[in-house]
Amino acid sequence: MSHLELAIAWRYLRSRRGSRLLSFISVIAIGGVAVGVSALILVMSVMNGLQRDLRDKILIGSPDLRVLTFGDMRIDDWRSVVERVRGRPGVVGAAPAVITEAMIRPVNNTYREGVGIFGILPADSSTGDVTAIRQTAVAGDFTFRTSAGDRRGLVLGKLLADRLAVTVGDSVDLVGMGSTVPNPITGFVTPIIERFAITGIFRTGLFEYDNRFIYTSLELAQELAGLGAAVSAVEVKATDRWGTQAIAADLDTVLGQPYRTQDWQEQNRSLFQALQLEKLGMSIILLLIVLVAAFNIVGTLTMVVTDKTREIGILKAMGMTGRAIRRIFFVQGLVIGLVGTLFGFALGVGVALAVDRFRLIELDPSVYFIDRLPVSIDPLDVGLVLVASLVIAAIATLYPARQAARLYPIEAIRHE
Repeated sequence: MSHLELAIAWRYLRSRRGSRLLSFISVIAIGGVAVGVSALILVMSVMNGLQRDLRDKILIGSPDLRVLTFGDMRIDDWRSVVERVRGRPGVVGAAPAVITEAMIRPVNNTYREGVGIFGILPADSSTGDVTAIRQTAVAGDFTFRTSAGDRRGLVLGKLLADRLAVTVGDSVDLVGMGSTVPNPITGFVTPIIERFAITGIFRTGLFEYDNRFIYTSLELAQELAGLGAAVSAVEVKATDRWGTQAIAADLDTVLGQPYRTQDWQEQNRSLFQALQLEKLGMSIILLLIVLVAAFNIVGTLTMVVTDKTREIGILKAMGMTGRAIRRIFFVQGLVIGLVGTLFGFALGVGVALAVDRFRLIELDPSVYFIDRLPVSIDPLDVGLVLVASLVIAAIATLYPARQAARLYPIEAIRHE
């Protein structure tokens, strides 16, 4: 492309009065591209942030993998399963866990509700952590050790503790799934109410955990669930969270029936699929804004062709080829697309960083699981947006550039 073609393209972008500023219609076209690109970057960053934040918070208390059984959710020979799992490639650690439910009631209070019970090894045990839940204690700890010296303490979620108006050192009554005794006369089952001390309070930032879950020692959870010496699952920590599907397939092969594995993506598949579908839908909708901006480019260049018809005729009469005319208008449209894309990139990334850093948008955690709008800028997504914007802008220039190149010199010069 010659310097003359670039100079003509730049002149056509400017206003008629010779100002070095772009013409108003060019500014409008640039603004349309900028708005579309910035909105697309911002929305995709928000959706990525939601996925990342929810994933990280869920994995605070949820392991990378769980080894379960079909049917009764009961593993009797869990010690041998733990040893076999620990020896597999890609596995960092494995530990037993009990998952059950119970009814909780504060002492001297008639309020009661159902809670989820997780039985895990104490924080001071020799087994390494497979989740980060033990690091979320805001009061007390995860040793589950009471003032009597035993490990029959409970660690409650912060929101649950606030609702029950209890703190570390207080007591609550629990009725577990296995805490029942049959009546020899009537045959009915009578629940056994047991009193336990609160030895810790945790806060993960995820509403579901903080509002409903209780952690306790493995032995106490076994008692509450009526499992005896068995456990509900073996939790596994992997070297790479994104490689858990391969590890799960390996464990399925090694352990065989009746065992099955479930990775963190499968455990929360519906949630992450919904977020992915929402991200795709929002991206398609906002991509329409970029397409609208592309029509602005078409309209802008068409108006320029109409306005500069006589000049185009003179240029062709002086020997400029149709290909050179096409390049002039192609460059003009590409400049509009490039400048708009760069402005949109700067605006979108800037707003995304501001929202994330200054926590500008607060959310209701009871609805969205999180207390603020998270933002995560993915370079790949941003790159795709920029490339798509430039490609659309380039395609938008083809029609008006082709129309300009097809003008006949004599007819163009006579154009009024």
